[in-house]
Amino acid sequence: MKLLIRNGRVVDPSQGLDEGMDVLIEDGEIAAIDERLEVEGEHETLDAAGLVVAPGFIDLHVHLREPGYEYKETIETGCRAAVAGGFTAVCPMPNTNPVNDNPAVTGSILSRAAEVGLARVHPVGAISHGLDGQAMAEIGEMVRAGAVAFTDDGKPVTNSRLMRRVLEYTRSFDVPVVVHEEDLELSAGGAMHEGEAATRIGLPGIPAAAEEVMIARDIILVELTGGRLHIQHTTTRGGVDLVRMAKRRNLPVTCEVTPHHFTLTDEDVAASNYDPNWKMNPPLRTAEDRDALLQAIYDGTVDVIATDHAPHHQDEKELEFTDAPFGIVGLETAVSLALDRLVHAKVIGLMQLVRLMSTNPARVFGLPGGTLGVGSPADLTLLNLGARVTVDPSRFHSKSRNTPFAGMTLRGAPAATIVGGRIVWRAEG
Repeated sequence: MKLLIRNGRVVDPSQGLDEGMDVLIEDGEIAAIDERLEVEGEHETLDAAGLVVAPGFIDLHVHLREPGYEYKETIETGCRAAVAGGFTAVCPMPNTNPVNDNPAVTGSILSRAAEVGLARVHPVGAISHGLDGQAMAEIGEMVRAGAVAFTDDGKPVTNSRLMRRVLEYTRSFDVPVVVHEEDLELSAGGAMHEGEAATRIGLPGIPAAAEEVMIARDIILVELTGGRLHIQHTTTRGGVDLVRMAKRRNLPVTCEVTPHHFTLTDEDVAASNYDPNWKMNPPLRTAEDRDALLQAIYDGTVDVIATDHAPHHQDEKELEFTDAPFGIVGLETAVSLALDRLVHAKVIGLMQLVRLMSTNPARVFGLPGGTLGVGSPADLTLLNLGARVTVDPSRFHSKSRNTPFAGMTLRGAPAATIVGGRIVWRAEG
């Protein structure tokens, strides 16, 4: 099959491209890219006039919940949400049941994803057996089975000796160690950010220091071991300052931020009337922290925008705020939030956004994609910069509806998602 994408604005940081071009796809790969292409023989044409054509967006941080928690999400519903949100590939976390801490679970996830045939799925394996933080999981075997990185996400690795060993061992496979940074003694019992807003509304707080002391420890261990560290959902001014310092010292440290953390604050939690859809971990921080994240996105300290897509059943999110689980869905809102709050707000340009959501994620996890270079996988995200969308959870492809963005109108949205040369999703109209 041949697919010719005509008249689009091609934005590809890997090649320094931002201009009107045609893209030819053949046999699942980028076959040609030029100002004007003429194609002989049978082919399909997609007119991308008025649209941005970018290398496929990759989400390094999702929870697909399968196996074990299919009542919240499945690989199929999660992948449907991914392609509807403009993502061609996702990296699911290992906190499933059973935990993805061995090659059999890794293989079963890949097998199910292949059956679904929508977004590419690159499993992230567990650091420790059963996420218990004590004994190292079967990392080498999981790499051979297809795991692309390792994390105990949902739980921090509090055992410094284990963290050191994992950073050393993963160097043999050139894969990153991915960390949820939280000092459990400091965060114990907390439900939102510790600060004036939490005190005012009477909710127990999680201090910024709970995140920052763990980031500092792991940067020190990176310097000791030379291992690759990727810090998930960075939320505080002190946290991004630590990452900035590590980069200045040329340490192999990268970080991600989420759209909800660069958009919302703890004052929004206070105004929500104790709505558990505003509860996530790490929590929404102060306006000062949010602004520090925006600055870090602007100056390149932040490597990746990821969603931390965390679906929960409605019954769970209808509990009291302190009892409800942490987490919100993000796959179907992330691109519009990034376009609206970053590009249209002139925090960054479109080239930098594509770098943060495609080129850099591919580089950080060593994944195929992130480029429209000839011979690369034909994974593309098409964007409509002018589309105005109102977030309507009832229309989500995800099984879950737990979002604080319901009713919000945003400018910019995915227009089509192409995986392996096949159009797997197109916007209505």
